[in-house]
Amino acid sequence: MRTCVTQMHTDDVSQSRYLGPQSQQGFTLAEIMVVVLIVSLFVVLAQTNIVRVLRRNTFQAQAQGLVSAMQMAASAAAESNRRYEVIIDITEQSYTLRQITTPELSEVLEEEIIKKKYFSEDCQVFYVLFDDLVETDEDHQIAKFRVGHSGWQYGGKIVLLDEDEQPYSIVINRINRIVRLKKGDVEFSMPKRKVEVPF
Repeated sequence: MRTCVTQMHTDDVSQSRYLGPQSQQGFTLAEIMVVVLIVSLFVVLAQTNIVRVLRRNTFQAQAQGLVSAMQMAASAAAESNRRYEVIIDITEQSYTLRQITTPELSEVLEEEIIKKKYFSEDCQVFYVLFDDLVETDEDHQIAKFRVGHSGWQYGGKIVLLDEDEQPYSIVINRINRIVRLKKGDVEFSMPKRKVEVPF
């Protein structure tokens, strides 16, 4: 009987030697705080990048919407004898595409409006410059681009500002009807006067 008890006692001692010293499992409060801080930094960076991308996409979508409206007006006018007008209102920060149906050009009828859109804070109209050097100013806050079967009445550029106030130009070429969005406040070619044309 004695030998049996001793044997059991030595087995318990040998098992405790193999387990080694008892260690605490888990994380300390400092380690948890560091992990939470790192994760929150990644979340903030991701949110900032997502907001920036969404704003950039909003600007591109609004600028392309205006380009598309102008291209649609030029295409529709080229395929028919109808006239169209894109009205840029700098005070309202909006544009309107309409089909001209009456000789009275200053009055816009409700039934003539094809599309009217407002710009957000991420896309603002800065100014408009026509290719005869007429520019929008404090007195002239509305610019009108008319197009008929033979093309645009005037060419020019519409300068937009993105959310970082970086300029982009929508260039309207009255000769080939092309409307393009370009980065920066770009120069555009002026039409030549009759005395400058050799033929």
